[in-house]
Order: sequence, then structure tokens, then C-alpha cells
Amino acid sequence: MHHFKAPHDMFNNAERYDSYLEDVQIPEPENLVNRPDGSKGSRGLGSGMRKDAPWHLGKRLGISPDLDEADYSRTCYQLYLKRYLRCVKGVDDNVGRIIAHLRRTGELDNTVIIYTGDQGFFLGEHDLMDKRWMYEEAMRMPFIVHWPKGVKAGQVNDWLINNTDFAPTMLKLAGGETPHFMQGRNFASALKGIAKPADWRRVTYYRYWMHLAHRLAVPAHFGIRSDRYKLIFFYGVDNKSPDKKRTPVAWEFYDLQKDPAEMINLYARPEHAARITEMKTQLKETRIKLNETDARFPQIQAVIQNHWDR
Repeated sequence: MHHFKAPHDMFNNAERYDSYLEDVQIPEPENLVNRPDGSKGSRGLGSGMRKDAPWHLGKRLGISPDLDEADYSRTCYQLYLKRYLRCVKGVDDNVGRIIAHLRRTGELDNTVIIYTGDQGFFLGEHDLMDKRWMYEEAMRMPFIVHWPKGVKAGQVNDWLINNTDFAPTMLKLAGGETPHFMQGRNFASALKGIAKPADWRRVTYYRYWMHLAHRLAVPAHFGIRSDRYKLIFFYGVDNKSPDKKRTPVAWEFYDLQKDPAEMINLYARPEHAARITEMKTQLKETRIKLNETDARFPQIQAVIQNHWDR
């Protein structure tokens, strides 16, 4: 396995890319300045491009505080993105070196290559940076497979998978089986274009159990995502330090088909009440199945009990 840790935080790049994209204006995400509706559980939190963001990205990049808020965010975005793209350009180079070696040795068509990450990454979307939030940019992961004997080039599927499935799938491709202690399921059939099993998961679970860690101002939260909808519960309590600053408790609900940028929180809309109730039941069942009930943390249990039906 080859791990590339460089695409984190302020991003360092190889000197050969110092001027890469220097004269390019990078397109902005639609919700960089036009910030989403969200909820009291997320609004105003998070570390992003604005002047008062707690990680002080703009200050680290040397941006003048005299700029108005919108120009400050836009300037911050351009500098941050170019640092990022210069950094990952070097990652691309080294992935290319691996593939070139396999080609030279005649092993390329006899090798399964999986290109993925431990999470997605915010690059200004929602006025956020880094990861940790349950929004799509961080929750979705790259997953590209080169497997000439099993995958047709250009194939895409809609199975709902998560990173607990990676190891079982790699074991299956190598001729092994999934040990009983692993949570995930192998999805080698998806790579082969075989129909999805009837008992495949209908929702996938997300949990950020830390709270306001690393000066990133991300509140503790959990939730589930189906193929179309997403339900998030911001409970805003630290699991190990009950006296640590708490953040507002709130729910968010998104229709990802109509609102892929997650701009409009639909939780309070009556027309979605039945589906939200259904997803709350799925969320509770999933947490029990994964032993994620927080039975050891009465402060979290109290928040759940007091806000579950609000």
C-alpha cells in the first residue's frame, strides 16, 4: 500500500510546481460566499475562508484583513486551492511512477489497483476546509479501480458502500474471505457489474465523535445517508469531557437529488415529516447494530432523548 499524507492542512508541494496555475482563476463552488441554510447546529461554525474562521486560514495565507468579507473569502480560496492543486500534482506524479513500473515489468494487467482516500475534503464548499462534517464533499470518497480481468473501463455503479467495505472487498479480490470481526461487506460483485443483492444496505452511517477539536470548530454529530436523502443530528457534546463547551442541538435533512450542494435544510418542512420519521427509525436501528448507542455517555444520551422528536 502507498499512502500520501501531504494533502493535509496548508499543503506543501514540490518546488517544480511553485508556479503551477499561477495565472489561472479557479472556479468557485456555488456555496463559498452564498452560504447554505443549515441549522443552528452548524451555522457559524467550522473553519473556512471567512475572516472570523477559528483556524485563521486567511491570516496564515497572509491575506489583508482590510478586504471586505466576500473578497477576503475569494482571495483565500484562490490561494488555498492553488496550494492544494500544486501538492496533489506531486501525488499524481508518484501514482504515475507506480503504474509505469508495473507496465515496464509486465504486471499492469495482472494487478488490481485501487485509488481511494480516508475521506473527502472541503476546499471552500459550505465555506469549509478540511473534513469531519457529514456534508457530501467530505463524506464521499474517491474510489477508482483498475482490474482488467474483472472491470470494464468506464463502468460506474450506484451501490451504497462505505470504507468498512474496502478490506472485505480487497480480501475477496485476493481470493480470501471476510473475517467475522469485520463490519463491512465485500462488493466485488459491483465491480464485475453483477446486480446488487436484495439485502444490500439501504443507508450508510456517519459519525464524528470528536467535538470542537483541533481548532476546527466542528460539532459532534451523526447521521445516515440513503441513495437520495441525508439526515444529520448535531448533538454538540464531547463524549469524554462533559463540561467542554457545547454547541446548539439541531437536525438537518437534505434531498440530494434536488439539492446536491446541500443548500436548503428541509427538516422543518411538513411534506418531509414521514420520510424523516422513517430515517430516524433507520438511524436508531443502525446505531444499535453498530453498537453506537452511546450507552457509556449519559450526557449524550440526555441530548438524544430531549431532542430526538423535536
